[in-house]
Amino acid sequence: MISDVIPALKTSDTGITALNWMDIFKVSHLPIVNDEEFLGLISENDIYDLNMPEEPLGNHQLSLLRPYVTEEQHVFEVMEVLSRLKLSLVPVLDSSKNYLGVITLMELLQYFAEISAMRHKGGIVVLEMNSNDFSMSQISQIVEGNDAKILAAFITTHPNSTQMELTLKLNVTDLTSIKQTFNRYDYNIVGAFMKQDDEADLMNDRLNFLFRFLDI
Repeated sequence: MISDVIPALKTSDTGITALNWMDIFKVSHLPIVNDEEFLGLISENDIYDLNMPEEPLGNHQLSLLRPYVTEEQHVFEVMEVLSRLKLSLVPVLDSSKNYLGVITLMELLQYFAEISAMRHKGGIVVLEMNSNDFSMSQISQIVEGNDAKILAAFITTHPNSTQMELTLKLNVTDLTSIKQTFNRYDYNIVGAFMKQDDEADLMNDRLNFLFRFLDI
């Protein structure tokens, strides 16, 4: 996931150069690196605040943020840093704190789509419940009892509340029986979704089944 395309700035680079690179690579932050030493991130707003952006960055008094992740950290920790600090990229350092490169928000989203099975065909069910009532084993039994599998699951918590939402990506497009079972077990279904092309295929299958039934 570490980008080998996006360049690191040097203190001899100007603010104008930084803005040009940000525009080319569609990011709003860039790292400043001295050899392999990570000095900090500079943002578009930082550069616009400079009195003379055509001068080298090293000529300015910069108050740089120094967020980073190490190459051993999990991707979820990378997501947390990017989300909490609202960054377009995050620098990656090795165990000796040497600069290795950056992970961009776009790369992270693409990777997340891969590991979360979002590109797989199937439907999505969103349940709302009290966190004390959450039982993944029961939810899995309901899904598997309807001849389906959970491909991915995500929990969203609400601030200052014990309520939570559980988003399930399933390997089936027909969610009818699964929704009915969740309702029978008093689960609150916030939403159920499937791709439009999947929904169209499902409706065609049902119509064909109806026509076959009428022929009988």
